[in-house]
Amino acid sequence: MLTVDEAREMVCKTATRLVELGLVHGTWGNVSLRIDAERMVLTPSGQDYDDMGPDDIALVSLRDGTYEGPRPSNEKTLHREIYLARKEVNAVIHIHSPNASTVAAARREVPPILEDLAQICGPSVRVAGHAIPTTKRAAKAAIKALKGRSAAILANHGAVCVGRTMKEALTCCQVLEKGCKAFIEAEFLGGAKSINRFEAAIMRQYYLRKYAKQG
Repeated sequence: MLTVDEAREMVCKTATRLVELGLVHGTWGNVSLRIDAERMVLTPSGQDYDDMGPDDIALVSLRDGTYEGPRPSNEKTLHREIYLARKEVNAVIHIHSPNASTVAAARREVPPILEDLAQICGPSVRVAGHAIPTTKRAAKAAIKALKGRSAAILANHGAVCVGRTMKEALTCCQVLEKGCKAFIEAEFLGGAKSINRFEAAIMRQYYLRKYAKQG
């Protein structure tokens, strides 16, 4: 189990990596890590990632949302509700990456057009119905879209990815962005061709079980 300081360091490094990968810009997006059944650490509100340090990461109660340290991201509710609903999830990353945002604007579900997309993100990537960001309604919509999956598109907003580890959540973000780009471009080439949904589901389960054993 990580200490609070170790968790803050990991969240800070992940936020910096998101900027390097072009998955977030400026103060957009947010990253959290579950410490235990009662607490998570979360990136702060309105602070540029380039100027962020571990001391800027807030410690937040999963029970009631109270916090220690800097004011946490306005998307605190999204992160809390996901952890409360998904006990296996230990990391949540919310991104505004270019291709995922394009798909979000079109409100298009992403079918399993790539094998790694099916394995890591899920047998499809659903679109969460639109709701005002930072509200409990938006969080509930995201949780519904995430059922059985590790990624969801947030209508007219961006995307959210989850993982059993921070590394897994970050990988999910990268695969989702690649998958959204492939989906958009394939549509211009006559339409994206999906893997059979049954086979996609098998790939997903194999990944989850194999990865868990390796971990």
